[in-house]
Amino acid sequence: MNRHSRSRKALGIAVASALAVTVTGCGNREDAGRSGDAAEGAPSPGITDDSVTLGITTPLSGATAGPGTCTVAGVTAYFGMKNAEGGIEFGDGQTRTVEIEALDDTYDPQQAAANYDQLKDEVFAMTAGLGTPTNRAWRDAAIADEVPQVLIMTGDPLFSDTEESPWQLGFVPIYQNEGEAFGELLASSSGNHRVAILSQNDDFGAGYVEGFKSAIEGADNIEIVDELTYEATDTSVDAQITELANSDADVFFNAMSVTPLVISSLQKAQQLGWTPNWFLPSNTSSPTAILEPGGAAAFPGIYSVSFSKAPQSPAFAQDEDVQTYLAALPQYGNYPDPPAFPHCQWSWMVGATLEQVFMEMEEPTRDSFMEALRGIEGFEAPLMLPDTSVSTTEDGQPAVSTVVVQKYNGRGYDTVESFE
Repeated sequence: MNRHSRSRKALGIAVASALAVTVTGCGNREDAGRSGDAAEGAPSPGITDDSVTLGITTPLSGATAGPGTCTVAGVTAYFGMKNAEGGIEFGDGQTRTVEIEALDDTYDPQQAAANYDQLKDEVFAMTAGLGTPTNRAWRDAAIADEVPQVLIMTGDPLFSDTEESPWQLGFVPIYQNEGEAFGELLASSSGNHRVAILSQNDDFGAGYVEGFKSAIEGADNIEIVDELTYEATDTSVDAQITELANSDADVFFNAMSVTPLVISSLQKAQQLGWTPNWFLPSNTSSPTAILEPGGAAAFPGIYSVSFSKAPQSPAFAQDEDVQTYLAALPQYGNYPDPPAFPHCQWSWMVGATLEQVFMEMEEPTRDSFMEALRGIEGFEAPLMLPDTSVSTTEDGQPAVSTVVVQKYNGRGYDTVESFE
């Protein structure tokens, strides 16, 4: 198995704008405006002896609604299942149910910040939301308010820097980890390769490219022949694909986060007769939602990275974790179809990780929650691939920092050990 260790550097469904119910906050109302604990050991907002409420701001409409919806569905399904079993016993001895409040930010940073302002005094912690610009929009406010912003769906390294972001922690591997994993695979191949790069013009794209370039540095069999960017607000990248096709590159490193643009890029390349091997980030590599409509079978190889089991893969058809997950997703997560995006699996893992934290926190406070969160080591969350785990003790790394490289097989992905 090609296992990538931590970086050396470091819609399906329609969803209303608010998902789930509000749970009454605890403590006196005069303390409601405070994010920290009213007194040492006193309950923080959003937690009672019976329940705890988590907030999510994520895109539930717009171009990124597919993965955004999954960031809510998976964690809601996980805790819905646990609530039906009677709740979770916390480290302070109380058994609580977990409620979710999710608001739609349409992948707009201003709306995400407004959503946070709406939720911050009623929830215990914010979690699972998708997007780098949207999570960054209210990061400083969360630090000032001492509200946990944790296990969120962004590979931005800033969120895993304890000193810079003391109340934050990312869940998915940082962008550099993913780019580096593919770079190492390519650099280890025996052939010579010409690489074209198209990346999103922000920290997302820059991080992938940084990781990739660090891994191929010194490799004399790889040449970057052209490199372009696009804006996340662009509605077409046809011009960039046309220029890159003229480079005659046999490998396309495509660091894109916008689902429709990935699909149109696959289609445009085929129109131009350019069929290189592709690398796609994990969040835009869905077989059913992206690769099939994009006609990915026309390319010699579509590569990505993963740390989660793919429910559509025959290899996991009888997997107990997968079967439990697929049964709970429609029943408790209001997601009736098989998950098209990996974010559904990821947020299910977020739920399992939060359960571990809840069982360890000794007081019903955000401080105790953060202390427990930063003490997880080697937790094999349900749906995780072999050789991957959740560990939160290394500063500068997110909860998951290990990935494996996989190749599209026409239906799902197979783990690969070499670049073909």
